[in-house]
Amino acid sequence: MAAFLNALSNVFTLAFVVTSMLSMGLALTIPQIIEPLRNARLVILALVANFIVVPAVAFLLSRIIPLDKDLQIGLILFGTAAGAPFLPKLAQIAKGNVAFAVGLMTLLMVATVIYLPIVLPLLLPGVSVNAGQIALSLVLKMLLPLGIGLFVKARYEEAAASLVHPITQISNVSLVLLLVLMLGLNLGNVLGLLSTGAVLAILILLLVAAVSGYLLGGPGVDTQRVLALGTGQRNLAATFVIATGNFGSRPNVLVFLAAAGLVGMVLMMPLAAEFGRRAKAAQVSASAPAETPTKPTDVMSGQIPAESA
Repeated sequence: MAAFLNALSNVFTLAFVVTSMLSMGLALTIPQIIEPLRNARLVILALVANFIVVPAVAFLLSRIIPLDKDLQIGLILFGTAAGAPFLPKLAQIAKGNVAFAVGLMTLLMVATVIYLPIVLPLLLPGVSVNAGQIALSLVLKMLLPLGIGLFVKARYEEAAASLVHPITQISNVSLVLLLVLMLGLNLGNVLGLLSTGAVLAILILLLVAAVSGYLLGGPGVDTQRVLALGTGQRNLAATFVIATGNFGSRPNVLVFLAAAGLVGMVLMMPLAAEFGRRAKAAQVSASAPAETPTKPTDVMSGQIPAESA
C-alpha cells in the first residue's frame, strides 16, 4: 500500500509540474516574456535577490538552526529554487505589474534550471547529487512543456485559448492532491517538524525573501510588489522534481517541501491581497475629485462662487 501511494505521489508530482509549465506556455507569447525584461538593472536585482540573497539565507539558517540532514537538504533546496508558476496570479491579486510578473517568472524558472545543477552540489557537501540528472529532469519536465505551450500559442491561438483553462485546472488539482497525499502519508512527520525548528526556518526564509525582493524591486511600487511575491514564493515544482529524482530514499525531504509549500501559500496569498488592497485604496484616493474651498465671504453674503454659477 505504501509503495502504491508513493508511486501515486510521483504521478501527481509529474502531472503538476508538466501541466503548470504547459498552461503557462499556452497563456503567453514570447514578446510578452521578453518585453518586461528590457530593464537590465531590474533583471540583475531580481537575479541577486533570488539566487544570491535567498540561497545564502537558507544555507545560513541550515547551519544556525539545529536541523537533521534531510531537513537541511529540504531547506536549501527550497531556498535555491525560484520561478513559481503562479506568480502572475499573485501579481494580479496584488494589482502589481502583471507583464513584469510573467517575464520574471519565466526568467527565474529558466535560470533555476541552469543554476540548481551547479549550486546544489556546492551547498550540499557530502550529499550525492547528480547534476546531469537534475538538469535533464528540469529541461524535460519544465522547459519542454513550456516550449510546447509557446509553440501551440504561436501557431494555433484558438486551440491554445481553449486548452489553457482545463490544463490549469488539472495543474491546480494535481498540486492540491499532491500536498494532501504527502501530508497524509507523513502527517506524524509533518507534526514533528513543529518541534525541530523547521517551520521557524521556513518562516524566516520566506520573510527575508519577500523583504529583499521588495527592497530590490526598483523605484516602482508595482514592480516592488511583484518582486517581493516572486522572491517569497519559491518554485515548488522544481523542488519536487529534484527531490523525487535525487532524494527518494530521504522521505523527510519531501515532507519538508510539502510543509514549506503550504507555509509559503499561507504567507504569500494574504500578502498579495494586502498589496492589492493598498493599490486599490491609492487608486481611489488619486481619482477622488478635489473639493473647491468656499470663501467665507461667499457664505456670509450668500453669493455663489463664479466657477459654480
